Amino acid sequence: RVELVESGGGSVQTGGSLRLSCQISPSTYESACMGWFRQAPGKGREGVALMWSGSTYTVVADSVQGRFTVSQDNTKNTLHLEMNSLKPEDTAVYYCAAAPPGAPYCTLPGLVRDFPYAGQGTQVTVSS
Repeated sequence: RVELVESGGGSVQTGGSLRLSCQISPSTYESACMGWFRQAPGKGREGVALMWSGSTYTVVADSVQGRFTVSQDNTKNTLHLEMNSLKPEDTAVYYCAAAPPGAPYCTLPGLVRDFPYAGQGTQVTVSS
């Protein structure tokens, strides 16, 4: 059974920073790709960032380009999302998700639509 647990959410003011982490278990699980999506109140899910496991190649949504960075710590099977220059429109519940080996949908739309494993989410609130 694959489990993902997010941490690091909180409340900050505009321009602030937060670092989200996602711990994946079991530690031996090898995904094809992992990423973050978010859901703001009354809105649909939005893919934020994605990276291929064991690679430095990443995809970041236009809405967060230049402000958010996704990275992974393979030794700890952990995914991170570094968020800088936060804006009120970044307020949302942030979820991490993982796709199994061989998955053909390592894209931001696939992250939202097809990834079979996701955590419970962590709240990020940005006040003006």
